[in-house]
Amino acid sequence: MFKITDNVSWVGKIDWELRKFHGEEYTANRGSSYNSYLIRDKKTVLIDTVWLPFSKEFVADLKKEIDLKTIDYIIVNHGEVDHSGALLDLMMEIPETPIYCSKKGVESLKGHYHTDWNLNIVKTGDTLDIGEGTLTFLEAPMLHWPDTMFTYYSKDAILFSNDGFGQHYASEAMYNDKVDQSELYQEALKYYANILTPFSAQVTRKIKEILGFNLPLKMICPSHGVIWRDNPAQIVEQYLKWADNYQENQVTIIYDTMWDGTGKMAQAISKGIKSVNDDVVIKQYNVGRSDMNDVISEIFKSKFVLAGSPTINKGILSGLAGILEVIKGLQFKNKKAAAFGTYGWSGESPALIKEELKKCGFDVLDDTIKSLWNPNEEVIGSCMDLGRKVGELCK
Repeated sequence: MFKITDNVSWVGKIDWELRKFHGEEYTANRGSSYNSYLIRDKKTVLIDTVWLPFSKEFVADLKKEIDLKTIDYIIVNHGEVDHSGALLDLMMEIPETPIYCSKKGVESLKGHYHTDWNLNIVKTGDTLDIGEGTLTFLEAPMLHWPDTMFTYYSKDAILFSNDGFGQHYASEAMYNDKVDQSELYQEALKYYANILTPFSAQVTRKIKEILGFNLPLKMICPSHGVIWRDNPAQIVEQYLKWADNYQENQVTIIYDTMWDGTGKMAQAISKGIKSVNDDVVIKQYNVGRSDMNDVISEIFKSKFVLAGSPTINKGILSGLAGILEVIKGLQFKNKKAAAFGTYGWSGESPALIKEELKKCGFDVLDDTIKSLWNPNEEVIGSCMDLGRKVGELCK
């Protein structure tokens, strides 16, 4: 347990060993945490639990802090198992305890656990008086699941935001002002880019709606990562920026390669960009060897994306094909792109990549370059020319 205020304690679990999340879809190279919070007002309230593998440990630790039968209410802000996983063990101890969640939350919990708990539906603006403070519920659908909601505790001006404003970031320091700021924002951006980007319109609407309640805000307590206590509005402001077709002065080059021919093309494009635009940041990744989520974070930041692959079986290599499929689902906006690649026989890859980039929602240049076998001086020159064009477009 970690005391946050006189009334609120953190009772979650820090997972230092986590490296893969959502199956294998998200890399958590700095670990994570599953944040559960206990409010002890005149009524005792538990907000969210922890991931299923830590369920028994969670319940045992909670028993050391309080008599479980004194828990008056349980709030489930989101039914996904990394937040609700300990409910099965907990509800075996206190089966009649009321659970409050959104309408979609009821569907989610019943779908996951097939139980008949005392589930109570709340909607935006509904309140629950717990003594000195009041809980106000704010539905937040698609941030990032249909059932998601936030809970606000008036006495301490805390917003319990579930996945919103979170990070996969393990730290005993607990607070945003006590951790490395570069690491914190890198993980917060990665979380937004890889998980919340498709729902940017909902992010903007929901934040503006919450601001309309004029609620004082001293802390934001998410369900992953550290608590925002030092100027918590900073992450809200950052979310509004990220949701607004975000880009920095950056070009990202992604490619997969067999015998480094496509890699040489990528290097030539990079040199061409730098020769005419020394201010633009260039990031280059062999996606067959790179962390996909880190690469996607860089694409999220970019003005321009160049993608390349050799041709294999009339298609493109799996590393690039896979990341393009993920990017397609993330629905990035306000980005330009171009395709390139090598071939030995049939040479379909650049044209296929170009079409995939269009499906990703990018504004794709007609300047597609392909090289038979290893790029010769003429092809390298064409790559340099493409790079120069990209560099000029990024000024």
